[in-house]
Amino acid sequence: MSNYTRVCPAADLAPATARLAKIGSQDIAVLRLTDGSLHAIEDACLHAGGPLHEGTLDGAIVTCPWHGWKFDVRDGSCSLNPCVKLACYGVRERDGFIEVRGPPAPAS
Repeated sequence: MSNYTRVCPAADLAPATARLAKIGSQDIAVLRLTDGSLHAIEDACLHAGGPLHEGTLDGAIVTCPWHGWKFDVRDGSCSLNPCVKLACYGVRERDGFIEVRGPPAPAS
């Protein structure tokens, strides 16, 4: 069983853009690169929590709008601090919508 959540119509996410998706309590940046590929990463920059969906996207690199930290959206790696890595989520386009495989539900 998959736990994908529809986050927006596919037509609402143009190439080289990002948007915020909220799945449960988790903020996720959903990005479409210029080549059309989709990626989903945690939205909070690991430096100071900046909103990555508001950052600039250059190829596969998103730059945090607050302090300029750069992350590769394909694997979550950070060029400024290789010791940290963003969480990445599954993402797909299905039936005209973009869907993100959300984080696991917290244990009760």
